Amino acid sequence: IRDVDVAAETANFVRLQILQQAGISMLAQANQQPQLALALLGGR
Repeated sequence: IRDVDVAAETANFVRLQILQQAGISMLAQANQQPQLALALLGGR
């Protein structure tokens, strides 16, 4: 069993979680753009 740097692994895990949430947020905003355009054009 190799030594595990818990602090480094935790920091990396948190970093990846932040990147994942940022990606999800970007996708959500991208999906809203067509709906906003339709609303502006009176489609809703």
